Amino acid sequence: MDLKAQFEQALADSKTLTEKPSNEILLQLYSLYKQGSVGDVNTEPPSNPFDFVGKAKYQAWESLKGKTSEDAMSEYISLINKLKG
Repeated sequence: MDLKAQFEQALADSKTLTEKPSNEILLQLYSLYKQGSVGDVNTEPPSNPFDFVGKAKYQAWESLKGKTSEDAMSEYISLINKLKG
């Protein structure tokens, strides 16, 4: 199975985890998913000062700037496999 297929399988597996991951892990998954599927952050940060979730997501994704899509996909797959047990 190629990397993209493994990534898509990990995405499907993420929806069937028996336990909800911590917010920190959820942010990590979000940022790895975005970096793997879109690449470097390509939007402006949220302008609403009370949008804490949006800002956290933006900062998590922005922190991966420069990481290749392939590396992000591999890390996402590894993290999902770890969460699956």
